[in-house]
Amino acid sequence: MRIGVIGRSEFVYDTMKKLLELGHEIAFIVTAKAAPEYTVTRDDFQAFAEKNNIPFLYDPRVKAQKIIDITSGINAEICISVNYSGVIEQEVVSLFPLGILNAHGGDLPKYRGNACQAWAIINGEERIGLCIHQMIGGELDSGPIIERDFFPLDINTRIKQVYEWIEFRIPDMMISAIMNLSRNSRYALEIQSTDPQYALRCYPRIPDDGRIEWDKSNIEIIRLINASSEPYSGAFTYNGGVKIIIWRANLIEHKEKYLAVPGQIASIDKSTGNVLVITGDGIIAITEIEVEGWRGNASIYFKSIRNRLK
Repeated sequence: MRIGVIGRSEFVYDTMKKLLELGHEIAFIVTAKAAPEYTVTRDDFQAFAEKNNIPFLYDPRVKAQKIIDITSGINAEICISVNYSGVIEQEVVSLFPLGILNAHGGDLPKYRGNACQAWAIINGEERIGLCIHQMIGGELDSGPIIERDFFPLDINTRIKQVYEWIEFRIPDMMISAIMNLSRNSRYALEIQSTDPQYALRCYPRIPDDGRIEWDKSNIEIIRLINASSEPYSGAFTYNGGVKIIIWRANLIEHKEKYLAVPGQIASIDKSTGNVLVITGDGIIAITEIEVEGWRGNASIYFKSIRNRLK
């Protein structure tokens, strides 16, 4: 099949490589500026296009005429999209007989929008979905679901684990969706409900959202740390005006009765590497931090229980 590519990130890059290996033709590649956490950039897409003689366009907004121009004489049957920076209009979707397939890391129609995997961890979900769906132009993450899979979440799940699973699953799921539609253009695993009560819109997260509020519960803080960890910039706090990024922390049982202000360091254990911090409800054990470019065991950095994190 002749397949167009509109997207960013290693997810769509790996998919188009696999499609080419399976004998499909990549009709064109359209990409935009990579997000900071992506490991594949414009240069990688452009190099791939040049190596394989594929028409290439770098553009933050997909305009129908530009797609018409870049696909002139190619007649792509279907297009795939992952992590594109803008909403694709119906005029573009209609250029392809089988439409545009989008890979979305959310259990549609819940978790539409941005940073869905981080929000699912923060929200304490038991699983996060990955859906391949046909786009409806001008709408956000709507349209028939063609393929779906789930990844289990628990209190220890970090965002990088979810991303690694998504990167592993998208190529095979996208190829399966393409094959299903090539056999039956009306195929759908599920038609998404249009009832707003079943949808959940997720809005973008920014680095400042990773600041820890110590009066929250230990579970809420652990979820925030895990949702903000690599490939993101990390959850953070301050100690005497110095910013501390907390990369790793765990829940811990602590039977001591105490009175303390949230953020108080309760103990520093050199043998385990744990630095215990009191929260609004319970205690967490910080194990790995970063301070002014140094990254290592938290018990090496902290010297006194007179420290209080804010």
